[in-house]
Amino acid sequence: MGLPPHMSDTMKIKEPTASSFVFRQMNGGWRLGLIWHPRLECWMLPGGHVENFENAAEAAVREIEEETGWKARLVTGPASELPAGAPHPLVPAPWWVQELDVHPDNHTRQPHVHIDHLFLAVAESDEPAGEPVHEVRWFTAADVAEHADIAEDLRIQAKDLFGRVAEAAAR
Repeated sequence: MGLPPHMSDTMKIKEPTASSFVFRQMNGGWRLGLIWHPRLECWMLPGGHVENFENAAEAAVREIEEETGWKARLVTGPASELPAGAPHPLVPAPWWVQELDVHPDNHTRQPHVHIDHLFLAVAESDEPAGEPVHEVRWFTAADVAEHADIAEDLRIQAKDLFGRVAEAAAR
């Protein structure tokens, strides 16, 4: 059964994804860890699809470790606290949630939308815990601002977080 005619052009598959701005202190300053995506040929955030057995925060942590080899702690984004006595656990809030139109990929063979939960994370050590799936490079704020192979939307968001990471990481 297909979509009603009035919906066929406007309805797209929407899939939850999670990506993370992973920071660590190096050489006296904060650096952002980005992965080289071989298919898209650019530096980007570690991230991917949220699996059926996890929430977006769990996916973010899993993707960081799989793609970079680093273990990282999520820093909860700006969100309200649960009221006193609320019976259910709070899931770490992303800093932003955005919709991205994407081309067909290995999950969905047609154009679709990623509902991307963007997290801030801080590396838990000075060394990776395992082997990364992708090449990882640690960028300064100036590197991110100038590098040709970094998307403009990532630049804008990274600039904002470079200005807040020290205070956020101290929480």
